[in-house]
Amino acid sequence: MPDSASAFTPQEFAQRLRRVRERMSKAGVDVCLLDEIEAMTWLAGYGNSENRWRCVGVPLEGEPFFLIRALDAGPCRQRTWIRDVLDFKDWDDPFAVLADALQRRGLASARVGLDFNSYGMPLARFARLQTALAGCTFVDLGPVAWELRLRKSKAELALLERAAAVADEAMRRASKLCRPGGSQRGAASAAAAAFIELGADPGPPGPIAAGRGWDFLHAPLGEGRLHAGDVVHLELTPRVSGYSARLMRCVAVGRPDPATADAARRLVEVQDRQIQAMRPGADAAAVDAVLRRGLLETGLRERFDNISGYTLGLYAAAGPRTSDFTRIFHPQSRWQLETDMVFHMYASAAGVSISETVHVSAEGPRCLSRLPRELFVRD
Repeated sequence: MPDSASAFTPQEFAQRLRRVRERMSKAGVDVCLLDEIEAMTWLAGYGNSENRWRCVGVPLEGEPFFLIRALDAGPCRQRTWIRDVLDFKDWDDPFAVLADALQRRGLASARVGLDFNSYGMPLARFARLQTALAGCTFVDLGPVAWELRLRKSKAELALLERAAAVADEAMRRASKLCRPGGSQRGAASAAAAAFIELGADPGPPGPIAAGRGWDFLHAPLGEGRLHAGDVVHLELTPRVSGYSARLMRCVAVGRPDPATADAARRLVEVQDRQIQAMRPGADAAAVDAVLRRGLLETGLRERFDNISGYTLGLYAAAGPRTSDFTRIFHPQSRWQLETDMVFHMYASAAGVSISETVHVSAEGPRCLSRLPRELFVRD
């Protein structure tokens, strides 16, 4: 994972630690273990893949510790603010090392907090943890780190703004290649190269596809040449220090037919109304309904089976979650928007698509992209 520690002050990490401990105290937990890459990175400034199990341990009292394989301990010590980094050989049992660490801290019989839905703790691994910490009681803290980072700090917003600027320029470059005789692969190559050149983290460009209807967004990358009449969907997902802004635009290869041009115009109009509703205190289901009803009532879509937006923020390059669904927009949402939340709001219908990274500011919604909200035409 790229260096996240340098993007934040010691005071910000201290505040994050304090907030985690507040949740621990309410749950009556003596120590919590964070083993998802995003959670570790958010709290400690560093996270890496789970080729070998690793975690950040946070006692309610005393210094946190980082448990990690020896091969990764050097980069970890360079990037994390946590001073106590415990390493183990690749053939060692990390749970035995953890048990010894808790024993030395007087936590052999502790109430241990976990996220029971962590992708880092499948059933077989949890069974091994229970055996190694036989004297401990396990408590489900839920997605603590995911929830505590819903409202972004100024430093986090700055990273998202940088990522949005990269997305804008990468979109300009990639869309120019969506001409007759060009290819989706060429557009993907241009976007990925732009990410690196412009200071974003290495990684894939995001979904690039073409299709009809509304469910084409995650289709595989096309291999053939583009022809007049094609419409290419570009969803770019650059990350800066792990923080990802996202942007969707469609490119008409050659002059679009009137039906496609009209669908794009109407799609933008409906989503514009949805984005304008994204203010602090707004009901998420009501915000979703603006787009959902608008597309169904105008006939742009016959059915609407997906969400219309989701949380944006920190993403792990090596993590299994490509999207953060801590808060999502759909008809059964039961939550309200808060100041400094950030979302990816997206819409697709009739073979066209558009999206924005939206910051819910105290003054109202703010799109981080500076690109026109329209169907791009390349001929």
